[in-house]
Amino acid sequence: MRTRITELLGIKTPIMQGGMHFVGLAELAAAVSNAGGLGTITGLTQKTPERLASEIARCKTLTDQPFAVNLTFLPTFSDPPYAEYIAAIAEGGVRVVETAGRNPAEHMQALKAAGIKVVHKCTSIRHALKAQNIGCDAVSIDGFECGGHPGEDDVPNFILLPLAANQLSIPFLASGGMADARSLVAALALGADGINMGTRFIATQDAPVHQNVKQALLDATELDTRLIMRSLRNTERVLANAGVDRIVEIERTKGVALTIDDIRDEVMGVYPRVMVDGDLSAGAWSCGMVAGLIDDIPSVKRLIDRIMLEAEALIRDRLASFGSLPSGEPLGQGDR
Repeated sequence: MRTRITELLGIKTPIMQGGMHFVGLAELAAAVSNAGGLGTITGLTQKTPERLASEIARCKTLTDQPFAVNLTFLPTFSDPPYAEYIAAIAEGGVRVVETAGRNPAEHMQALKAAGIKVVHKCTSIRHALKAQNIGCDAVSIDGFECGGHPGEDDVPNFILLPLAANQLSIPFLASGGMADARSLVAALALGADGINMGTRFIATQDAPVHQNVKQALLDATELDTRLIMRSLRNTERVLANAGVDRIVEIERTKGVALTIDDIRDEVMGVYPRVMVDGDLSAGAWSCGMVAGLIDDIPSVKRLIDRIMLEAEALIRDRLASFGSLPSGEPLGQGDR
């Protein structure tokens, strides 16, 4: 399947793996790329630029296909040396960077000088247009369904994607709620050039996370995520657990007086304890509503192969079966 995204990124299938903290390691990125998609190493999971350089080198021993690195610019308790991270990415020969969070404008010159294509994650059309204007090569449109940070507008993909198709000239991916062939075909129908999957890739055999995490996604329904940090305007969609219950109670008690320091222990340093140790209630960890569509834990290759085969069948058989209007027949008012 060829789209503007496959052409831009040099991949075989229009499926990108989103950056995920302590999930986007070399094993998963390589598995996605080897299966025809674009795997992604999560840059800030590596605590120093030197460690990122090492992880990039390790990924290159596992795949000879293109892969990306994610760099997220969000409020943190530290100040990452982004220029040094970008240098490590460029020196490692990575040619695609997924940026997320704040506007990446101040880093665009360095990224472009290294010949790197930039895919920026956006939760609104106004941010997507800004990304296009500053020179991003593509954007990932994140609907309200997505895990992690869905923005503050609460607009789902059935609205965002057609708006993006109407207003953007650069390629864009659909992110949030993407899980299977139906997701891909629907995204293409709404104007996207491919899909960006996060949560779904955690529930695969190749994801380097504790089995407890994968089982939690298998057990979850579409009703099992929560939104936290809304009053801080740093909203995050996470999987419900005891740690999240503690955050929700603190938020309820503090009200408008809530500060990030009030929930620091529940959001800082949580991911190693969850993803590596399997302590699911350690605190808040990102999860999309798409968990309700996860009912198996396949290999990455089997997942991507299945998506592409079923997508082709949907397009060829189901959609084609609806037929078309006879040549020359005028559209009714409701058809326009």
